[in-house]
Amino acid sequence: MELLMTKVCMTKDIGVHGNLFGGLMLSWIDEAAVAMSNRLCKTPNMVTRKMTEILFERPVKVGHTINIYGQAVSMGTTSIALNLEARRYNVYTEAEDVVCTTTIVFVRIDEEGNKIPIAGEVRKRFLERKAN
Repeated sequence: MELLMTKVCMTKDIGVHGNLFGGLMLSWIDEAAVAMSNRLCKTPNMVTRKMTEILFERPVKVGHTINIYGQAVSMGTTSIALNLEARRYNVYTEAEDVVCTTTIVFVRIDEEGNKIPIAGEVRKRFLERKAN
């Protein structure tokens, strides 16, 4: 998996139970993932279509550093699917523990919000890289 983004959990990010608010974690993951999908699909016109099961594995507390990783798993005519992991990073030991996982599907759209194909050359390169 490729490192996409690093965040630090701050006091303003905490929910009522003393942990990082789950919705904020999903926002961080979605932001990192759309940047990856834009880069891989060579267009800024990618939007979130769906998130699959979201698993919150461990709590995140104030001061924790979170690394968000992504990996492209498939590309269709109009969409790309990415696996995402958020990992809590220990600055002293450099160990990482997975705190959240999901798969997100992004779709390429036109100015009106209609699905349109990802460029054929982009899809071809993606399939060639997956084959190697």
